[in-house]
Amino acid sequence: MPPSAPLLRVRGLSLTHAGSTRPSPVEVSFEVHPGEVVLLLGPSGSGKSTLTLALNGLIPQSVPATITGSVEVNGHDTVSTPVAELSAKVAMVFQDPDAQLVTGTLLDEVAFALENLLLPVNEVLSRSERALRQVGLWERRNRNPDRLSGGGRQRLAIACALAMGSPLIVLDEPTANLDPQGIDDVYDALLTLIDAGDRAVILVEHNLDAAMRFATRVLVLDKRGHLAFDGPAEEIMRTHTDELIEMGVWLPAAALAGRMLRTRGILPAAVPLPLTPEALASALERDPSPGLLSEHGSLSDHGSLSDHGSLSARSETKRFELSEPPLPPIVRARGLTVKRGRAGILHGIDLDISAGSLTAIVGANGAGKTTLIQSLAGVVPPPRHQVSIDGMDPGRASPRDLTARIGFVFQNPEHQFITHTVFDELAYGLRLRKTSVSEITDRVDEMLRRFGLEHKADVHPFLLSGGEKRRLSVGTALITRPEVLALDEPTFGQDRSRADELLHLLADLRAAGTTIMIVTHDLQLVADHATHTVILDDGRVHASGRTAELFATPGLFEAAGLRLPALHRALSPELRGILAEAAL
Repeated sequence: MPPSAPLLRVRGLSLTHAGSTRPSPVEVSFEVHPGEVVLLLGPSGSGKSTLTLALNGLIPQSVPATITGSVEVNGHDTVSTPVAELSAKVAMVFQDPDAQLVTGTLLDEVAFALENLLLPVNEVLSRSERALRQVGLWERRNRNPDRLSGGGRQRLAIACALAMGSPLIVLDEPTANLDPQGIDDVYDALLTLIDAGDRAVILVEHNLDAAMRFATRVLVLDKRGHLAFDGPAEEIMRTHTDELIEMGVWLPAAALAGRMLRTRGILPAAVPLPLTPEALASALERDPSPGLLSEHGSLSDHGSLSDHGSLSARSETKRFELSEPPLPPIVRARGLTVKRGRAGILHGIDLDISAGSLTAIVGANGAGKTTLIQSLAGVVPPPRHQVSIDGMDPGRASPRDLTARIGFVFQNPEHQFITHTVFDELAYGLRLRKTSVSEITDRVDEMLRRFGLEHKADVHPFLLSGGEKRRLSVGTALITRPEVLALDEPTFGQDRSRADELLHLLADLRAAGTTIMIVTHDLQLVADHATHTVILDDGRVHASGRTAELFATPGLFEAAGLRLPALHRALSPELRGILAEAAL
């Protein structure tokens, strides 16, 4: 244990939300000291976000909950110390950035909390500028936050936390809506704070490839909310790999790849399990055994790679398997142009989405991905005659006709919840279609089981965890069985097992004839699962086509401001080939 006094002390903490019957987390105890970077991991619903809200007094002071045990920050009890006072000691970045943005410009947003602390004007401005520059938003300081993309708003929320200079920074999925370059920018900014040694960071994160660069410690909650593991990051990851996978916790892609290579005899058991792409590359370069590849059969004995994580190297062997004829388009855009105020978002988009495909829409933050998928789905009615869904113009269609043809899942699940219980949320669309009561009950019960929400049927949707909200939003789109399904960041907030389950579900839907469009920042997911990909750059189609062909084109993604997956960048083509062969 570090010799310094703890910044945070949690003792026997149990939290039960109003309306819930069981606590989560349960009897959790730990301390956090200056200089520590603590990864808080656990399956969806284990209480990670709930725990973070207790660290700055929002639970129970603002969010009703029953609390037992105690939380102290710098000696201040978070139940009795006002949230305003605690905010100078704990900087918080929420899972949903919209929950904390309140002003009319980016500069005002970062300055807002500093002004409330009555800091001198020069210090407010200098801190605000430094924080905005660290996340790449200084040039847009006079914009309204509403004009930013989801990833842009997330970076703004992080800038607000950085500017506060609080000794404890708590971040709940801070990179979920960021492109790879944005992720690196955010963590580089955090590193500058951590290097000083007088602050600590608590991080809820699924993107462990980036987080493992500087995480010093890991706390793991199990599915019941108990503290299962607490220790040095590398030790926990290597010693408890199988248990973490069984629990549904994300692991670094390099660790999953290394684990799979070990089962094939390609990576010697004596080599420590790699936790970064660079470590995996080094291990393979030192002692790969390509000659063993043909001796180890298929992966079926251990599940598909998507069961273990998303590994982009699989696409290496798919790139030239393109003999099947192109499928007819079911969604078409011709000259699609969308403006927001005077600003152009999309500029003359021409695009065909093949029937039965799984098409990924990718691009840097602000490229127009969400606007494009919302326009193609008619969520934001496009100009007439510019989009067609199986012959229907969404710019002219009634909401009932539109929802019968296409289901949509928003980037923020709360934007689509309109009822008071999970059951009613799933039943809403069926009731609009005058479906019989018995069929509604059967289909809702099936969807509750499919997404692990049976025990939440009577709970208000807003009281679900982030991952549970995402699963519910997907369920509401699926339950009417549309022929086209559009999803904006579908794996955001999901634990590993739930993300795998969702991707398998999408594969089954596609096999049954459903056309699927997704917006995602996860290029590893794209490489593993998308049949087609659209790359956007500044509101225009930079490239589109079969995913394998696009990944095979050098420099194509980079020219649109994107970075290929970490494993792809770290491994040479020869090593990617070894990994791809082993995966198959």
